[in-house]
Amino acid sequence: MANKVLKGSFILVIGNLLFRLGGYINRLLMSRMLGPEGYGLYGLTLPFQGIFQILSAGGLPPAISKYVAEYNAKDEEQVTRQIIITATKFMILMAILLSIILLFSSDFIANTIFHKPLVVWPLRAVSIITPFSVIVGAMRGAFQGFYKNEYTVYNRLAEQVGIIVFACIFVYCGLYAMGAVLGTAVGFIISAITAVILYKKYIDPLFKNTETLNLSTREELKLLWMLIKFAIPVAITALSEMAIYDVSTLVIGVFMLATDVGYYNAADPIARIPLIISLSVSTVLLPATAEAYSLKNQQLLEEYVVDCLRYSILTVLPLSLLIAIFSKPTLIILFGSTYIPSSGVLSILVIGMSFYSIYMICSSILQGTGKPRLPMYILLIGTLINIIFNALFVKEIGILGASIATTLTTAILMIVIMYFVIKHTKISIPWRNIIQIIISNLAIVFIGIFIPKTIIGLIIGSIIGIIVYLIVLILLRVLTKKDVLFFAEFFNKIKFLKPYTDKTIKFIEKHNLIYK
Repeated sequence: MANKVLKGSFILVIGNLLFRLGGYINRLLMSRMLGPEGYGLYGLTLPFQGIFQILSAGGLPPAISKYVAEYNAKDEEQVTRQIIITATKFMILMAILLSIILLFSSDFIANTIFHKPLVVWPLRAVSIITPFSVIVGAMRGAFQGFYKNEYTVYNRLAEQVGIIVFACIFVYCGLYAMGAVLGTAVGFIISAITAVILYKKYIDPLFKNTETLNLSTREELKLLWMLIKFAIPVAITALSEMAIYDVSTLVIGVFMLATDVGYYNAADPIARIPLIISLSVSTVLLPATAEAYSLKNQQLLEEYVVDCLRYSILTVLPLSLLIAIFSKPTLIILFGSTYIPSSGVLSILVIGMSFYSIYMICSSILQGTGKPRLPMYILLIGTLINIIFNALFVKEIGILGASIATTLTTAILMIVIMYFVIKHTKISIPWRNIIQIIISNLAIVFIGIFIPKTIIGLIIGSIIGIIVYLIVLILLRVLTKKDVLFFAEFFNKIKFLKPYTDKTIKFIEKHNLIYK
């Protein structure tokens, strides 16, 4: 079972990375094809895509995954099958109702709230996405429940390729921002068809000798309520998390031009790059902390928590600082020189996302140690703070104010959740070591000050900055023996670096440059 879970976690991490990579490619292409105004109109539909998908699914895909795994383990195949059927029917019904609501309210949202008539049809196109997205969610929940996570990866691949290809075709044909949304809709249609085919081929045969469970309406509602009770906190957390990302886009849409939304949405996906690291760490950390906590092994728990926090700060902070310092050339490479006005936003927002990456890891720790609702409550409060800050700052400072608001909010979230992690787990955080890591990162800032903010400067600054950063880490005795062995194993796989790696390790051991 342990190998199955570990393999499943690894496959899901690949799927998540694939999903994010596809999203980045799509955004990069749309930003260049549509220009700042068209990309801004498209960007205003993205929060609605997320909101309506979450509301229609209602957090049920994770509930399907949980209860399918649970009842399948008990060999109760009839109940397992009924869970999938009941949840899917409910989600499709909710999706159709919400699509109708969005279809008829899109005119009000576009003209009365955003004062942007051009966003009416892109919003209407979003209503096509929702019914197909819930079918995808239901099938993926079933795949995860049966530990068939590779099918989720295949399904995501089909979805991302479909979105990218058809969005480009529709925009090229002159459908502008609506073409980008229609491309997403076609991608989800392809994804839904692919998910159903995979389910029919690989999951349905598992029920070939299983009779359909004939439930009364009352009994099926009781089963649905069991699923919904689990799903509600998941949905609330997902909405709150989305609000941390997307509140700024909506507030900018209300108070500013579509072009400003386009500039902000160029900085936003780049700023989220550090989250890929924390997502990978938190995926692995959740089951590990749950195991250590259930065994009441305080030493093992502390080792897991401290190592994950340290490694995240060691990797996320230098990456964030490099993006912040060289925001202008980074934007030119990825989005083109048209989006240079959003360089200041990126410099601030990427620091905010580094704070949020620590929040994500701490959230996994609390979930693994039996406090799943606490991160949700903290996130709800953070969402309210983010809305207030954005409403205040965007009016006064524009898109720069949105990045400041989000960064302040994520800093508060990080501090609050770290307090509860320390209080609940009773672990001892090596603050001196963490402060030394932060000081080591100042070397990157110092190097960045003197290097031109050009594409060549970005390349040279990144190389020199990382080398100096590693040297300072060693000289300040920041790295533990475990860190040195871990990084040595990694760098030794690169043949031309092996001689330098061996010499560095000998130097560290000779001069006793190990953190104790």
